[in-house]
Amino acid sequence: MSPVRVIYLGLAIWGAIHPMYYFVTWFNANGYDLMAMVDAWHVNAATSGLVWDLTIAALALTIWIISEVSVRRNWLALIAIPATFCIGVSCGLPLYLFLRSRPIT
Repeated sequence: MSPVRVIYLGLAIWGAIHPMYYFVTWFNANGYDLMAMVDAWHVNAATSGLVWDLTIAALALTIWIISEVSVRRNWLALIAIPATFCIGVSCGLPLYLFLRSRPIT
Protein backbone atom coordinates (compact mmCIF):
# COMPACT_ATOMS: atom_id res chain seq x y z
CA MET A 1 0.00 0.00 0.00
CA SER A 2 1.38 3.41 -0.92
CA PRO A 3 2.19 5.93 1.83
CA VAL A 4 -0.53 8.30 0.64
CA ARG A 5 -3.14 5.54 0.89
CA VAL A 6 -2.03 4.84 4.45
CA ILE A 7 -2.42 8.56 5.23
CA TYR A 8 -5.93 8.62 3.70
CA LEU A 9 -6.92 5.53 5.69
CA GLY A 10 -5.51 7.00 8.90
CA LEU A 11 -7.40 10.26 8.34
CA ALA A 12 -10.62 8.35 7.63
CA ILE A 13 -10.27 6.41 10.88
CA TRP A 14 -9.38 9.55 12.83
CA GLY A 15 -12.27 11.37 11.12
CA ALA A 16 -14.63 8.64 12.31
CA ILE A 17 -13.39 8.27 15.88
CA HIS A 18 -12.61 11.84 16.93
CA PRO A 19 -15.97 13.46 16.05
CA MET A 20 -17.89 10.45 17.40
CA TYR A 21 -16.22 10.96 20.79
CA TYR A 22 -17.85 14.39 20.99
CA PHE A 23 -21.21 13.15 19.71
CA VAL A 24 -21.32 10.31 22.23
CA THR A 25 -20.24 12.66 25.03
CA TRP A 26 -23.02 15.07 24.09
CA PHE A 27 -25.63 12.29 23.90
CA ASN A 28 -24.55 10.92 27.28
CA ALA A 29 -24.92 14.36 28.86
CA ASN A 30 -28.14 15.42 27.11
CA GLY A 31 -29.96 12.21 26.26
CA TYR A 32 -30.22 10.39 22.97
CA ASP A 33 -32.43 12.93 21.22
CA LEU A 34 -31.26 13.64 17.68
CA MET A 35 -33.52 16.68 17.28
CA ALA A 36 -32.03 18.21 20.45
CA MET A 37 -28.60 17.80 18.88
CA VAL A 38 -29.78 19.48 15.68
CA ASP A 39 -31.15 22.33 17.80
CA ALA A 40 -27.77 22.61 19.54
CA TRP A 41 -26.08 22.91 16.15
CA HIS A 42 -28.12 26.07 15.51
CA VAL A 43 -27.64 27.71 18.90
CA ASN A 44 -25.95 30.77 17.33
CA ALA A 45 -24.86 32.20 13.99
CA ALA A 46 -21.35 30.71 14.22
CA THR A 47 -22.56 27.14 14.70
CA SER A 48 -25.26 27.55 12.04
CA GLY A 49 -22.59 28.76 9.62
CA LEU A 50 -20.44 25.74 10.40
CA VAL A 51 -23.40 23.38 9.90
CA TRP A 52 -24.14 24.91 6.50
CA ASP A 53 -20.45 24.88 5.54
CA LEU A 54 -20.23 21.16 6.26
CA THR A 55 -23.59 20.42 4.63
CA ILE A 56 -22.54 22.10 1.38
CA ALA A 57 -19.18 20.29 1.49
CA ALA A 58 -20.98 16.97 2.05
CA LEU A 59 -23.28 17.60 -0.91
CA ALA A 60 -20.35 18.56 -3.16
CA LEU A 61 -18.48 15.42 -2.09
CA THR A 62 -21.56 13.29 -2.77
CA ILE A 63 -21.95 14.72 -6.29
CA TRP A 64 -18.24 14.13 -6.94
CA ILE A 65 -18.42 10.54 -5.68
CA ILE A 66 -21.48 9.72 -7.79
CA SER A 67 -20.03 11.29 -10.92
CA GLU A 68 -16.69 9.50 -10.53
CA VAL A 69 -18.24 6.15 -9.61
CA SER A 70 -20.42 6.29 -12.72
CA VAL A 71 -17.27 6.66 -14.86
CA ARG A 72 -14.74 4.53 -12.94
CA ARG A 73 -17.23 1.80 -11.93
CA ASN A 74 -15.65 1.66 -8.47
CA TRP A 75 -18.89 0.73 -6.73
CA LEU A 76 -17.22 0.15 -3.36
CA ALA A 77 -16.46 3.88 -3.21
CA LEU A 78 -20.18 4.56 -2.72
CA ILE A 79 -19.72 3.55 0.94
CA ALA A 80 -18.16 7.00 1.44
CA ILE A 81 -21.59 8.64 0.98
CA PRO A 82 -23.26 7.15 4.09
CA ALA A 83 -19.98 7.64 5.96
CA THR A 84 -20.14 11.34 5.05
CA PHE A 85 -23.73 11.86 6.19
CA CYS A 86 -23.68 9.52 9.23
CA ILE A 87 -20.25 10.46 10.57
CA GLY A 88 -19.07 13.53 8.72
CA VAL A 89 -16.96 14.97 5.92
CA SER A 90 -13.91 14.35 8.12
CA CYS A 91 -14.45 10.61 7.58
CA GLY A 92 -16.17 10.53 4.18
CA LEU A 93 -13.62 12.53 2.20
CA PRO A 94 -10.47 10.66 3.25
CA LEU A 95 -12.36 7.35 2.99
CA TYR A 96 -13.32 8.17 -0.59
CA LEU A 97 -9.77 9.24 -1.42
CA PHE A 98 -8.49 5.98 0.06
CA LEU A 99 -10.95 3.91 -2.00
CA ARG A 100 -10.36 5.97 -5.13
CA SER A 101 -6.59 5.63 -4.97
CA ARG A 102 -6.49 1.85 -4.96
CA PRO A 103 -4.46 0.28 -7.75
CA ILE A 104 -6.39 -0.50 -10.92
CA THR A 105 -6.44 -4.22 -11.65
